[in-house]
This record gives sequence, C-alpha cells and structure tokens, in this order.
Amino acid sequence: MHENIGFQLSRLPRLWRAVIDERLAPLGLTQTRWVTLYHLWRLGDGQPQCDLARAIGVEAPSLVRTLDQLSDQGLVERRPCEQDRRTKRVFLTPAATPLLERIDDVVREARNEMLAGLDREEIATLAQLLSRIEDNGLALQSRGDATVED
Repeated sequence: MHENIGFQLSRLPRLWRAVIDERLAPLGLTQTRWVTLYHLWRLGDGQPQCDLARAIGVEAPSLVRTLDQLSDQGLVERRPCEQDRRTKRVFLTPAATPLLERIDDVVREARNEMLAGLDREEIATLAQLLSRIEDNGLALQSRGDATVED
C-alpha cells in the first residue's frame, strides 16, 4: 500500500494542473502564464523577479521569458527596484484583474470538484498530512539525505 503513495503524490499536481489548463485554454493562457499571474496576485504586487521565480519553482531565465509574454499582453509590468536598480519588481496591470478573477473562479471550481466526496474534516486532515510530508522532505533535503548513493 505505501509503495504507491509517492507515485500518487507526484501524479496529483500534474492532474490538478491539467484540469485547470484545459479550462483556461479558451482564455489563451498557458500553464506557465496563468501560474505566474496567479502567484503574483497571491503574493502581492511588486515582487522581485527572483522571489517570484522561487515561489513558482522555476529558474529566473524561464520566468523572464514568461514575463516578457505577459508584458506583451499588457498584463504585467516590470519596474526597477528603488533600493537596488539591478532588481526588477513585477506589478500586475489593471487589465489583469478581470482575468485573474476568472482564473480564481476556475481554480476554485476545479478544487471543489477534485475534493468532491471529502468533508471539511477530511480535507483539513489531508492538508495536515501533506504539510507533514512536505516538512519531512524539506528536512531530508536540507540534511542532504535526498540523494541516492550508488
């Protein structure tokens, strides 16, 4: 039974994103674009590019390409940081708001459907268990135990 948990945990995020991607495709949004917009919206305007990349889990050069595309669409703008001109901060434009509200609706609807059949207590327990597993993984990673030796 325990042998399949890792595979299930790795499949779920892909499945979750695929459901959302399919629903957002008519809006002309790729996964990288909607995830970037959504994270920036949740984190708040003015995020340094490097912090946004870290939060999303992508390399900075990949994020730059996505931000270029979002900027071309008029959804974000980058401004130099007043304290460190080498750093760029990312801001949502007013044009992004209605799109983000639609993304939020789609994400909420998908979440409700994916969690169908689970009551509030089960969802709370699931969240606690996932947090504990994530904490264990982060602890392993910080100790250097996450690599496999030959």
